[in-house]
Amino acid sequence: MLAPERQARILKQLQLHEAVRVVDVAAVLNVSEMTIRRDIESLDHSGLVRKIHGGAMRLARLSALEPGFLLNVDKELDAKISIAIQGVALVQPGMTLALTGGTTTYQFAVHLAAELERIQNLTVVTNSLKVADLLYQRHGSSYCKVIVTGGERTPSEALVGPVARLAINSLNTDMCFMGVHGLDTKRGLSSPNLLEAETNAAFIESTSRLVVLADSSKFGVRSLATIAPLSAVDTILSDGGLEPAVRDAFAALVPTFTMAPAIPESPTKQSRKSS
Repeated sequence: MLAPERQARILKQLQLHEAVRVVDVAAVLNVSEMTIRRDIESLDHSGLVRKIHGGAMRLARLSALEPGFLLNVDKELDAKISIAIQGVALVQPGMTLALTGGTTTYQFAVHLAAELERIQNLTVVTNSLKVADLLYQRHGSSYCKVIVTGGERTPSEALVGPVARLAINSLNTDMCFMGVHGLDTKRGLSSPNLLEAETNAAFIESTSRLVVLADSSKFGVRSLATIAPLSAVDTILSDGGLEPAVRDAFAALVPTFTMAPAIPESPTKQSRKSS
């Protein structure tokens, strides 16, 4: 598990509890206590938590910091990671990518960042504050140029609205990796946020290839605002949790439909289950 994932878990626990202990977090995440201490030090340095002896305390403002992102970051996490790994395999050096907001695209960015020394000379256009921060902190501008759209901030840490759309409409990207709240065979891609739907539609108009990253829980879901029909999609990447009938229905409507393989469990996890 990479540092941004661990730190998101720590912040999520501090949404629920006033304080966490290093020993407890290390046990849950199956990493060393020293690793968690370093994570807490990083969060403390960023002003997100207060480091205390043996753990961390939440700040008074933490409960309003990023509720949408933190509450969703761990949902279907293994599926999101497997989808992200499959998505990064599509990226070639020198590409210009668009990444929309959301926790699945964030996982994509986590795994993309780990490959930037191999996949160099990328330009990433994003309306996700989380994605922009992650990629910039990992390698700055050495391997990846990061362009942030601007716009109105949402609870999911995305920037949306007319400012974002104006910036996106002036750019051209080779490939757009998009997370969505829902996919429906008739209504296509959708979002509960009207401004987010309009912003994502602008991403689609400005890219040569649309890749939708969606875990199996998103299929058959209709959110308030339609982003685009399935005819706009080049590739859907999902996990192995889909029923065959659902998979076949969507696969018939897009050029490429790929189900990412499950992530192998670590020996430690397997031994814990058997004990």
